[in-house]
Amino acid sequence: MKIAEKTKPLTLVSAITDGMRVKLKEDDTVLLLGEDIGKNGGVFRATDGLQEEFGENRVIDTPLSEAGFVGAAIGMAANGLKPVVEIQFLGFIYPAYEQIMTHAVRLRSRTLGHFTVPMVIRAPYGAGVRAPEIHCDSTEALFTHMPGIKVVCPSNPYDAKGLMIAAIEDRDPVLFLEPMRCYRSTKESIPEGHYTVEIGKGKKLREGNDVTLIAWGAMVPVVMNASKQLEELGIQCDVIDLRTLYPLDEELIAESVQKTGRTVIVQEAHPTSSVANDILSVINETSFLYQKAPVEKVSGFDTPVPYFGYEDFYLPTPERVIHAVKKVMRF
Repeated sequence: MKIAEKTKPLTLVSAITDGMRVKLKEDDTVLLLGEDIGKNGGVFRATDGLQEEFGENRVIDTPLSEAGFVGAAIGMAANGLKPVVEIQFLGFIYPAYEQIMTHAVRLRSRTLGHFTVPMVIRAPYGAGVRAPEIHCDSTEALFTHMPGIKVVCPSNPYDAKGLMIAAIEDRDPVLFLEPMRCYRSTKESIPEGHYTVEIGKGKKLREGNDVTLIAWGAMVPVVMNASKQLEELGIQCDVIDLRTLYPLDEELIAESVQKTGRTVIVQEAHPTSSVANDILSVINETSFLYQKAPVEKVSGFDTPVPYFGYEDFYLPTPERVIHAVKKVMRF
């Protein structure tokens, strides 16, 4: 890992901007595409100022056609460029699903390695920001079930910048999920210049011997809140921030659950056919005989994300996490 010496305080969204700026400066083949990302700086201002700094040929405003500009980016990537595509909200990616599933993730194998697709697809996602229908979807499992694409999801500014740089440098497509609830919730002093966070590696945030809590994105602060309350009750939690959803850090998961013997997985996505189920498979395959209790899942529900008046009833809370932890501790 290469780390610059100077640091500066950044929010998660500004850290993403900084990561893109670093690569735009370093590599002339990097360019950005998306709706309103140029003059307007993107719907969340994640590309604010970049068109002015690098020009309209590097930061490109596209028509309102996700299938069109994602398909164009695949062609660019196959021909030597490194496009970073912004989808305004993850729920708007569905028109481009065919391009990703049929072409982006398969081109390397289809051409026996003659072509690669080094592109990044950025997508703000998740509920809790009082946005309209479709804007708050958490459908990451649609993409973790696509061999050929990596899926990352930072929860803090340091990881956001490091994962962004690593994603742009990767030879294969990367879906970069950005939890909207975390965009401006905190600031963190992070290194200036170039550094990377390895894709495929999670991070241990707290050490404990009683129960493992696994989360990612906007659920990490929820789990950290719960773990602090549980500590006051005498329950010590091992807290894991996955950071990468595909490929999963199976070694980190197994090491933790084998130590504690109890696990709670926290996600805001629907419970059926979810990343939480993939984690549960890892636990069963690597650590079944170590378990002292069945694994608990705390998640959203098998419904569309509700309108903003009901979001708080849909999303996992520290209270729901604490209830699940007490359940596995009593088993």
